[in-house]
Amino acid sequence: MANFKIVVSDPKSKRGFQKEVEQRYSALLGRKVGEHVSGDTLGLAGYKLEVTGGSDKDGFPIRPDVDGIGRKRIVLSGPPGFHPERRGQRKRKSVRGNTISQDIMQVNLKVMEWGQKSLEDIFGVKPKEKEAKEATEPEKAKEEKPVEKTEKKHEEKRAEAKEAEKKHEAKEEHAEKAEKKMGVKKLEETEEK
Repeated sequence: MANFKIVVSDPKSKRGFQKEVEQRYSALLGRKVGEHVSGDTLGLAGYKLEVTGGSDKDGFPIRPDVDGIGRKRIVLSGPPGFHPERRGQRKRKSVRGNTISQDIMQVNLKVMEWGQKSLEDIFGVKPKEKEAKEATEPEKAKEEKPVEKTEKKHEEKRAEAKEAEKKHEAKEEHAEKAEKKMGVKKLEETEEK
C-alpha cells in the first residue's frame, strides 16, 4: 500500500505540519470529510483531528458535497476545485468524492483537541519565536553589507548626475555656437531693444 501525506493545521499557532503515514495503519480509510479522527493512530497522542479535505494521486481535490470514493465531473461555481474569475461563472470539473480511499494521496486535517506535547515537538520543527530570533541574527550581519552597497549606489548616481550635467552644458554651448554662426539673435535680446 502507498502512504498518505497528512497535513495537520493548528488553529492556535496558525501553522501547518506535514508527515507521511502508511495507509493501512492510519485509520483514515473510509472516513469522510468532516469526521473526527483520533490522533493516536497518526502518531499524535492525545490529539483529536477533523478531516477537512485532501486530493487524490492525480491532484483532483476532495469535495465535501460529493458522496462516494470515485472521481466525478460536476458543475462547480466555487471552491474547492474551482475558483471563478468573475461573478456567476460556473464550470464542469473533475473532483473526488468525500470518502477517503486508497487513491487519495494527501489528507488535510485540523486540530480540534490538543494533546500534552506540542506539534512542534512531535514534528521536530522549531517554534516560530526561535526561528524569528535565529533569522534576525544572520540579517544583522547582512545589514552591514547593504549599507556599503547603498553608499556605492549613491556615489554611482551622483557620478551619473554629474555626467548628465556636463552633457547638458555641452549641448547649450554647442547651441550658442550654432546661433552665433548663423547670426541668430536670441529672443531676449530682441525684446530688450
